[in-house]
Amino acid sequence: MKKAKKVSVVVPVYNEQDNVIELAEKVYQALTKESFQWELIIVDDGSTDQTVKVIREYQKQNKAGFAPDQLRVVSLRRNFGQTSAMAAGFDHASGDVIVPMDGDLQNDPADIAMLVGKLEDGYDVVSGWRKNRKDKAISRKLPSKIANWAIGVITGVKLHDYGCSLKAYRREIVEHINLYGEMHRFIPAIASWAGAKVTEMPVNHHARTRGKTKYGINRTFKVVLDLITVKFLGTFSTKPLHIFGGIGMCSLLMSFLTGGIMLWQKFSERNLSMNRNPLLILSAILVMMSVQFLLMGLLAEMMCRTYHESQNKPTYVVRDVTNIGDDWQDE
Repeated sequence: MKKAKKVSVVVPVYNEQDNVIELAEKVYQALTKESFQWELIIVDDGSTDQTVKVIREYQKQNKAGFAPDQLRVVSLRRNFGQTSAMAAGFDHASGDVIVPMDGDLQNDPADIAMLVGKLEDGYDVVSGWRKNRKDKAISRKLPSKIANWAIGVITGVKLHDYGCSLKAYRREIVEHINLYGEMHRFIPAIASWAGAKVTEMPVNHHARTRGKTKYGINRTFKVVLDLITVKFLGTFSTKPLHIFGGIGMCSLLMSFLTGGIMLWQKFSERNLSMNRNPLLILSAILVMMSVQFLLMGLLAEMMCRTYHESQNKPTYVVRDVTNIGDDWQDE
């Protein structure tokens, strides 16, 4: 596997005026001695404090000695959320390896080189694992463990810590992934479905000492909803009739079953009226449901084909193409 020529560190921040300068300096100290080129992209997600002012003043003074274009600040017009801010950072990154991380100093910049080095072992995604996490057990650790277990079971890609922002991606993996909602945490699963090799490594984690956390228990419910979306898109985005049609066929079989029971009751019990049998209504409802789901599946198939064909979007992902005479090495 080719070595990283340039690494882009992407840091979304929101109201982190007390941490952003120290974060920039720690990234500089951690990466200035590395052999690869690097850049730091700080994405301000519509902060309402002095975060933008502080970091821009730091840019002007440049006491740390950043090279030109090595410290970039992308300021969003309003608070769009961590996923959108991360996507903005990806779009403005120029490195062939992209490393996102949190801006609250809980992730350790010293781990960046370790994650990047692991990519050279043949991996496309290296996910950080906060093995010794310094957070509250009830409000942070427990919901995180439940979410990680659920994501692993549903996606089939089992990682200890999907919520850790510190990860290393090869550029070609993330540049074709569109991010919505809270989907940044699902990138390893989405990449794995596309054939990427994914692994994880333990990383350092520090307790927050300044500022307020932006995470709460309500975020767990958003993650669950996004997980349903990711699973649907990953499994049925090119064949929606399989799920809608499957539900419709099950509904139709249930209608036959309830209708058969109703007829059996009619002929075995002479005094039983079909008009007063609730199974008659249930059978009719199930038949209508089956027709609706089948039609929904057909409409979804038409929309799916329109989506892919209008954008000339392929239904596959190519790793590479080789010809006789090409200069290439086995991975």
